Amino acid sequence: MGEPQEKCVQSKPLFPLGRVVATPGVLAALEAAGELPHGYLARHVRGEWGDIPEEDRKENELSLREGFRILSAYRTRLGTRLWVITEADRSSTCFLLPEEY
Repeated sequence: MGEPQEKCVQSKPLFPLGRVVATPGVLAALEAAGELPHGYLARHVRGEWGDIPEEDRKENELSLREGFRILSAYRTRLGTRLWVITEADRSSTCFLLPEEY
């Protein structure tokens, strides 16, 4: 009965973001979509990983426990795919387009 529920995300941050930076490509994509990065950061830091495969979700769960890199992927309103990556040492989080990796 009903549709399966996605894993509950946390209401508080799961890890520190460190210094937040963004590539020019992401800044242009967000501007074109009329969006700000804050919503994506909030989703990322609370464990809503966005549009990533199940194996990457599992990797993020392991990364939370073991201190590895964390990856989320989202799409802007215009459909541009963007990544949010927090480094293993939690010193920084970067917004970038996949082709900029």
